[in-house]
Amino acid sequence: MLIDDLIISEDITVIDAMKKLNETGKKILFIAPGYKLKAVLTDSDVRRHIIHDGSLTAKVGEMANYNFISLNIAKRLDANEVMVKNSISALPLLDSEGVICDVVFIDESTVTGVKKLDLPVVIMAGGLGTRLYPYTKILPKPLIPVGDKPIIEHIIDHFTAFGCDDFKLIVNHKKNMIKAYFNEMADRKYDVTFAEEETFLGTGGGLSLLKGKIDTPFFLTNCDVLIEADYNDIVKFHRKNGNIITVVCALKHVTIPYGVFTMKENGEIDEIVEKPTMNFLTNTGMYLVDSRVIDELEDNKAIGFPDIMDKYRKAGFKVGVYPVSEDSWMDMGQLEELENMRRRMENK
Repeated sequence: MLIDDLIISEDITVIDAMKKLNETGKKILFIAPGYKLKAVLTDSDVRRHIIHDGSLTAKVGEMANYNFISLNIAKRLDANEVMVKNSISALPLLDSEGVICDVVFIDESTVTGVKKLDLPVVIMAGGLGTRLYPYTKILPKPLIPVGDKPIIEHIIDHFTAFGCDDFKLIVNHKKNMIKAYFNEMADRKYDVTFAEEETFLGTGGGLSLLKGKIDTPFFLTNCDVLIEADYNDIVKFHRKNGNIITVVCALKHVTIPYGVFTMKENGEIDEIVEKPTMNFLTNTGMYLVDSRVIDELEDNKAIGFPDIMDKYRKAGFKVGVYPVSEDSWMDMGQLEELENMRRRMENK
Protein backbone atom coordinates (compact mmCIF):
# COMPACT_ATOMS: atom_id res chain seq x y z
CA MET A 1 0.00 0.00 0.00
CA LEU A 2 1.25 3.47 -0.92
CA ILE A 3 1.35 6.38 1.51
CA ASP A 4 -0.84 8.25 -0.97
CA ASP A 5 -3.66 5.81 -0.15
CA LEU A 6 -3.69 7.06 3.45
CA ILE A 7 -3.54 10.80 2.83
CA ILE A 8 -6.71 12.89 2.95
CA SER A 9 -7.70 16.54 3.02
CA GLU A 10 -9.00 18.05 6.25
CA ASP A 11 -12.00 19.28 4.24
CA ILE A 12 -13.46 15.86 3.42
CA THR A 13 -16.59 14.74 5.26
CA VAL A 14 -16.97 12.11 7.95
CA ILE A 15 -18.77 9.81 5.53
CA ASP A 16 -15.98 10.07 2.95
CA ALA A 17 -13.38 9.42 5.65
CA MET A 18 -15.25 6.30 6.78
CA LYS A 19 -15.29 5.02 3.21
CA LYS A 20 -11.56 5.64 2.95
CA LEU A 21 -10.93 3.83 6.25
CA ASN A 22 -12.94 0.87 4.97
CA GLU A 23 -11.06 0.81 1.67
CA THR A 24 -7.62 0.82 3.26
CA GLY A 25 -8.43 -1.34 6.28
CA LYS A 26 -5.66 0.41 8.25
CA LYS A 27 -7.82 2.37 10.74
CA ILE A 28 -5.75 5.51 10.28
CA LEU A 29 -5.51 8.37 7.79
CA PHE A 30 -3.17 11.36 7.54
CA ILE A 31 -3.84 15.01 6.79
CA ALA A 32 -0.59 15.82 5.05
CA PRO A 33 -0.59 18.57 2.43
CA GLY A 34 2.50 18.12 0.30
CA TYR A 35 3.19 14.98 2.41
CA LYS A 36 4.03 17.17 5.43
CA LEU A 37 2.11 15.68 8.34
CA LYS A 38 -0.38 18.08 9.87
CA ALA A 39 -2.85 15.79 11.68
CA VAL A 40 -3.86 12.17 12.17
CA LEU A 41 -7.37 10.76 11.90
CA THR A 42 -8.19 7.32 13.29
CA ASP A 43 -11.38 5.28 13.24
CA SER A 44 -11.62 6.01 16.99
CA ASP A 45 -11.64 9.77 16.30
CA VAL A 46 -14.52 9.31 13.88
CA ARG A 47 -16.37 7.04 16.30
CA ARG A 48 -16.12 9.55 19.15
CA HIS A 49 -17.47 12.26 16.85
CA ILE A 50 -20.49 10.11 15.90
CA ILE A 51 -21.17 9.10 19.51
CA HIS A 52 -21.36 12.75 20.49
CA ASP A 53 -24.11 13.31 17.92
CA GLY A 54 -21.69 14.69 15.39
CA SER A 55 -22.82 15.45 11.86
CA LEU A 56 -21.89 12.93 9.20
CA THR A 57 -21.22 15.80 6.82
CA ALA A 58 -18.80 17.55 9.22
CA LYS A 59 -15.26 18.15 8.01
CA VAL A 60 -12.69 15.74 9.45
CA GLY A 61 -10.45 18.64 10.39
CA GLU A 62 -12.85 19.23 13.29
CA MET A 63 -12.06 15.88 14.91
CA ALA A 64 -8.54 15.01 13.73
CA ASN A 65 -5.66 14.83 16.18
CA TYR A 66 -3.19 17.68 15.66
CA ASN A 67 -1.07 16.54 18.64
CA PHE A 68 -0.13 13.21 17.10
CA ILE A 69 2.67 10.79 17.96
CA SER A 70 5.34 10.30 15.32
CA LEU A 71 8.95 9.15 15.07
CA ASN A 72 11.96 10.35 13.13
CA ILE A 73 12.76 7.97 10.29
CA ALA A 74 16.26 7.46 11.73
CA LYS A 75 14.72 5.78 14.80
CA ARG A 76 12.68 3.21 12.88
CA LEU A 77 13.94 0.39 15.11
CA ASP A 78 12.23 2.01 18.10
CA ALA A 79 8.83 2.07 16.38
CA ASN A 80 7.36 -1.04 17.95
CA GLU A 81 8.38 0.05 21.45
CA VAL A 82 6.80 3.49 20.91
CA MET A 83 3.54 1.94 19.69
CA VAL A 84 3.28 -0.46 22.61
CA LYS A 85 4.11 2.30 25.13
CA ASN A 86 1.42 4.59 23.71
CA SER A 87 -1.15 1.86 22.92
CA ILE A 88 -1.33 2.79 19.25
CA SER A 89 -1.33 0.48 16.25
CA ALA A 90 0.29 2.71 13.62
CA LEU A 91 3.16 5.17 13.68
CA PRO A 92 4.15 7.67 10.96
CA LEU A 93 7.89 8.01 10.34
CA LEU A 94 8.94 11.55 9.40
CA ASP A 95 12.04 13.20 8.05
CA SER A 96 13.58 16.29 9.63
CA GLU A 97 11.06 18.52 7.83
CA GLY A 98 8.01 16.58 9.03
CA VAL A 99 7.37 14.83 5.73
CA ILE A 100 5.92 11.31 5.91
CA CYS A 101 8.49 8.80 4.69
CA ASP A 102 6.83 5.62 5.90
CA VAL A 103 4.18 4.23 8.24
CA VAL A 104 4.82 1.31 10.59
CA PHE A 105 1.95 -0.91 11.72
CA ILE A 106 2.27 -3.02 14.83
CA ASP A 107 2.36 -6.80 14.48
CA GLU A 108 -1.25 -7.97 14.55
CA SER A 109 -0.31 -10.81 16.91
CA THR A 110 0.36 -8.31 19.71
CA VAL A 111 -2.29 -6.44 21.65
CA THR A 112 -0.67 -2.97 21.69
CA GLY A 113 -0.03 -2.87 25.41
CA VAL A 114 -3.65 -3.71 26.33
CA LYS A 115 -4.45 -6.69 28.52
CA LYS A 116 -6.28 -9.41 26.66
CA LEU A 117 -9.94 -9.83 27.48
CA ASP A 118 -11.16 -12.49 29.87
CA LEU A 119 -14.92 -12.05 29.57
CA PRO A 120 -17.56 -14.70 28.87
CA VAL A 121 -19.38 -14.75 25.55
CA VAL A 122 -23.03 -15.75 25.31
CA ILE A 123 -24.21 -16.84 21.86
CA MET A 124 -27.94 -17.01 21.11
CA ALA A 125 -27.96 -20.24 19.12
CA GLY A 126 -31.50 -21.52 19.56
CA GLY A 127 -33.55 -19.85 16.81
CA LEU A 128 -35.38 -21.58 13.99
CA GLY A 129 -33.57 -19.66 11.27
CA THR A 130 -36.69 -19.52 9.11
CA ARG A 131 -35.20 -16.83 6.84
CA LEU A 132 -32.50 -19.32 5.82
CA TYR A 133 -34.88 -22.10 4.82
CA PRO A 134 -34.25 -24.66 3.26
CA TYR A 135 -30.72 -24.73 4.79
CA THR A 136 -32.17 -24.74 8.29
CA LYS A 137 -34.49 -27.62 7.47
CA ILE A 138 -31.34 -29.75 7.58
CA LEU A 139 -28.91 -27.82 9.82
CA PRO A 140 -29.36 -25.47 12.76
CA LYS A 141 -28.33 -21.95 11.78
CA PRO A 142 -25.10 -21.91 13.86
CA LEU A 143 -23.75 -24.88 11.87
CA ILE A 144 -24.39 -23.50 8.39
CA PRO A 145 -20.97 -23.44 6.70
CA VAL A 146 -19.32 -20.21 5.64
CA GLY A 147 -16.19 -21.24 3.80
CA ASP A 148 -14.51 -24.18 5.47
CA LYS A 149 -16.29 -24.02 8.82
CA PRO A 150 -19.68 -23.12 10.31
CA ILE A 151 -20.61 -19.55 11.15
CA ILE A 152 -20.46 -20.15 14.90
CA GLU A 153 -16.78 -21.11 14.65
CA HIS A 154 -16.02 -17.86 12.82
CA ILE A 155 -17.76 -15.97 15.62
CA ILE A 156 -15.79 -17.83 18.28
CA ASP A 157 -12.52 -17.22 16.40
CA HIS A 158 -13.14 -13.46 16.47
CA PHE A 159 -13.53 -13.57 20.26
CA THR A 160 -10.65 -15.94 21.00
CA ALA A 161 -8.36 -13.54 19.10
CA PHE A 162 -9.00 -11.09 21.96
CA GLY A 163 -8.45 -13.65 24.72
CA CYS A 164 -12.03 -14.80 25.37
CA ASP A 165 -12.25 -18.56 26.01
CA ASP A 166 -15.53 -19.07 27.91
CA PHE A 167 -18.50 -19.54 25.57
CA LYS A 168 -22.05 -20.21 26.69
CA LEU A 169 -24.50 -21.26 23.99
CA ILE A 170 -28.24 -20.90 24.52
CA VAL A 171 -29.70 -23.67 22.38
CA ASN A 172 -33.12 -24.96 21.40
CA HIS A 173 -33.80 -25.84 17.73
CA LYS A 174 -31.77 -28.91 16.68
CA LYS A 175 -29.77 -28.49 19.89
CA ASN A 176 -28.42 -32.05 19.88
CA MET A 177 -26.64 -31.43 16.58
CA ILE A 178 -24.97 -28.31 17.99
CA LYS A 179 -23.94 -30.09 21.19
CA ALA A 180 -22.60 -33.07 19.26
CA TYR A 181 -20.56 -30.84 16.97
CA PHE A 182 -18.69 -29.20 19.85
CA ASN A 183 -18.43 -32.34 21.97
CA GLU A 184 -16.56 -34.03 19.11
CA MET A 185 -14.00 -31.19 18.84
CA ALA A 186 -11.28 -32.68 21.02
CA ASP A 187 -8.63 -30.12 20.03
CA ARG A 188 -10.50 -26.88 20.79
CA LYS A 189 -8.75 -24.46 23.14
CA TYR A 190 -11.82 -22.86 24.66
CA ASP A 191 -14.71 -23.96 26.88
CA VAL A 192 -18.25 -24.39 25.59
CA THR A 193 -21.24 -24.99 27.85
CA PHE A 194 -24.91 -25.13 26.93
CA ALA A 195 -28.08 -23.66 28.37
CA GLU A 196 -31.08 -25.52 26.96
CA GLU A 197 -34.41 -23.80 26.39
CA GLU A 198 -37.50 -25.94 26.87
CA THR A 199 -39.60 -23.37 25.00
CA PHE A 200 -38.55 -20.46 22.79
CA LEU A 201 -37.70 -17.52 25.04
CA GLY A 202 -36.89 -14.88 22.44
CA THR A 203 -33.59 -13.07 21.95
CA GLY A 204 -33.36 -12.12 25.63
CA GLY A 205 -35.36 -14.52 27.77
CA GLY A 206 -32.88 -17.37 27.43
CA LEU A 207 -30.38 -15.38 29.49
CA SER A 208 -32.42 -16.28 32.59
CA LEU A 209 -31.01 -19.81 32.24
CA LEU A 210 -27.57 -18.41 33.10
CA LYS A 211 -28.42 -17.09 36.56
CA GLY A 212 -25.57 -17.74 38.98
CA LYS A 213 -23.18 -18.57 36.14
CA ILE A 214 -21.94 -15.11 35.12
CA ASP A 215 -20.76 -12.40 37.50
CA THR A 216 -18.87 -10.08 35.12
CA PRO A 217 -19.83 -8.06 32.07
CA PHE A 218 -20.28 -10.39 29.11
CA PHE A 219 -20.58 -10.24 25.35
CA LEU A 220 -23.92 -11.25 23.90
CA THR A 221 -24.19 -12.02 20.21
CA ASN A 222 -26.57 -13.54 17.74
CA CYS A 223 -25.26 -16.63 15.97
CA ASP A 224 -25.48 -15.15 12.49
CA VAL A 225 -23.31 -12.02 12.70
CA LEU A 226 -19.60 -11.28 12.52
CA ILE A 227 -18.24 -7.99 13.82
CA GLU A 228 -14.74 -6.96 12.83
CA ALA A 229 -13.82 -4.41 15.47
CA ASP A 230 -11.50 -3.85 18.41
CA TYR A 231 -13.32 -5.75 21.17
CA ASN A 232 -10.95 -4.28 23.75
CA ASP A 233 -12.12 -0.82 22.76
CA ILE A 234 -15.77 -1.85 23.11
CA VAL A 235 -15.09 -2.94 26.70
CA LYS A 236 -13.22 0.29 27.50
CA PHE A 237 -16.06 2.35 26.02
CA HIS A 238 -18.65 0.39 28.04
CA ARG A 239 -16.82 0.86 31.34
CA LYS A 240 -15.81 4.46 30.76
CA ASN A 241 -19.41 5.50 30.06
CA GLY A 242 -20.94 3.47 32.90
CA ASN A 243 -23.31 1.65 30.56
CA ILE A 244 -25.44 -1.22 31.74
CA ILE A 245 -25.71 -2.30 28.09
CA THR A 246 -23.65 -1.25 25.09
CA VAL A 247 -25.12 -1.94 21.66
CA VAL A 248 -22.77 -2.40 18.73
CA CYS A 249 -24.39 -0.55 15.84
CA ALA A 250 -23.34 -0.24 12.21
CA LEU A 251 -23.60 2.99 10.28
CA LYS A 252 -25.62 2.05 7.19
CA HIS A 253 -25.78 4.00 3.95
CA VAL A 254 -28.90 3.33 1.88
CA THR A 255 -29.49 5.01 -1.47
CA ILE A 256 -33.14 5.27 -2.47
CA PRO A 257 -33.22 4.45 -6.21
CA TYR A 258 -35.90 7.04 -7.00
CA GLY A 259 -36.43 10.75 -7.03
CA VAL A 260 -37.99 11.78 -3.71
CA PHE A 261 -40.49 14.63 -3.44
CA THR A 262 -41.39 16.75 -0.44
CA MET A 263 -44.64 18.71 -0.54
CA LYS A 264 -45.89 22.03 0.69
CA GLU A 265 -49.18 22.25 2.59
CA ASN A 266 -51.05 23.32 -0.54
CA GLY A 267 -49.91 20.26 -2.47
CA GLU A 268 -47.17 21.97 -4.46
CA ILE A 269 -43.76 20.41 -4.79
CA ASP A 270 -41.36 21.84 -2.23
CA GLU A 271 -38.21 19.95 -3.21
CA ILE A 272 -37.05 17.12 -5.48
CA VAL A 273 -34.04 15.05 -4.45
CA GLU A 274 -32.72 12.50 -6.93
CA LYS A 275 -31.68 9.18 -5.37
CA PRO A 276 -31.07 10.51 -1.85
CA THR A 277 -28.82 8.65 0.55
CA MET A 278 -30.02 7.86 4.06
CA ASN A 279 -27.53 7.33 6.86
CA PHE A 280 -28.55 5.64 10.08
CA LEU A 281 -27.27 3.40 12.86
CA THR A 282 -28.68 -0.13 12.95
CA ASN A 283 -28.45 -2.86 15.58
CA THR A 284 -25.92 -5.54 14.59
CA GLY A 285 -27.06 -8.07 17.19
CA MET A 286 -23.92 -7.83 19.33
CA TYR A 287 -23.86 -6.30 22.83
CA LEU A 288 -21.76 -5.90 25.96
CA VAL A 289 -23.98 -6.47 29.00
CA ASP A 290 -23.61 -6.17 32.76
CA SER A 291 -24.35 -9.39 34.65
CA ARG A 292 -27.15 -7.78 36.72
CA VAL A 293 -29.31 -7.96 33.59
CA ILE A 294 -29.29 -11.74 33.92
CA ASP A 295 -30.03 -11.68 37.64
CA GLU A 296 -33.04 -9.39 37.19
CA LEU A 297 -34.74 -11.38 34.43
CA GLU A 298 -37.93 -13.28 35.17
CA ASP A 299 -37.34 -17.03 34.89
CA ASN A 300 -38.41 -18.72 31.64
CA LYS A 301 -40.29 -15.70 30.34
CA ALA A 302 -40.04 -14.97 26.62
CA ILE A 303 -38.70 -11.48 25.91
CA GLY A 304 -36.68 -9.84 23.16
CA PHE A 305 -33.38 -8.22 24.02
CA PRO A 306 -34.49 -4.86 22.56
CA ASP A 307 -37.33 -4.91 25.11
CA ILE A 308 -34.80 -5.49 27.88
CA MET A 309 -32.75 -2.52 26.68
CA ASP A 310 -35.85 -0.34 26.53
CA LYS A 311 -36.80 -1.29 30.09
CA TYR A 312 -33.43 -0.22 31.49
CA ARG A 313 -33.31 2.92 29.38
CA LYS A 314 -36.71 4.02 30.67
CA ALA A 315 -35.60 3.26 34.22
CA GLY A 316 -32.75 5.76 33.85
CA PHE A 317 -29.87 3.39 33.21
CA LYS A 318 -27.31 4.14 30.51
CA VAL A 319 -27.70 2.13 27.33
CA GLY A 320 -24.94 3.21 24.97
CA VAL A 321 -24.17 2.80 21.29
CA TYR A 322 -20.75 1.77 19.99
CA PRO A 323 -20.73 2.54 16.26
CA VAL A 324 -18.79 0.53 13.69
CA SER A 325 -18.60 0.97 9.94
CA GLU A 326 -20.98 -0.84 7.62
CA ASP A 327 -18.14 -2.98 6.27
CA SER A 328 -17.24 -4.11 9.80
CA TRP A 329 -20.56 -5.98 10.06
CA MET A 330 -21.30 -9.23 8.26
CA ASP A 331 -24.76 -10.74 8.62
CA MET A 332 -26.01 -14.07 7.30
CA GLY A 333 -29.60 -13.73 8.48
CA GLN A 334 -30.97 -14.03 4.92
CA LEU A 335 -29.91 -16.08 1.91
CA GLU A 336 -28.52 -13.13 -0.05
CA GLU A 337 -26.55 -11.93 2.98
CA LEU A 338 -25.24 -15.45 3.55
CA GLU A 339 -23.79 -15.53 0.04
CA ASN A 340 -22.25 -12.08 0.55
CA MET A 341 -20.61 -13.27 3.75
CA ARG A 342 -19.24 -16.35 2.01
CA ARG A 343 -17.71 -14.23 -0.74
CA ARG A 344 -16.09 -11.88 1.77
CA MET A 345 -14.65 -14.71 3.85
CA GLU A 346 -13.26 -16.40 0.74
CA ASN A 347 -11.42 -13.21 -0.21
CA LYS A 348 -9.71 -12.80 3.17
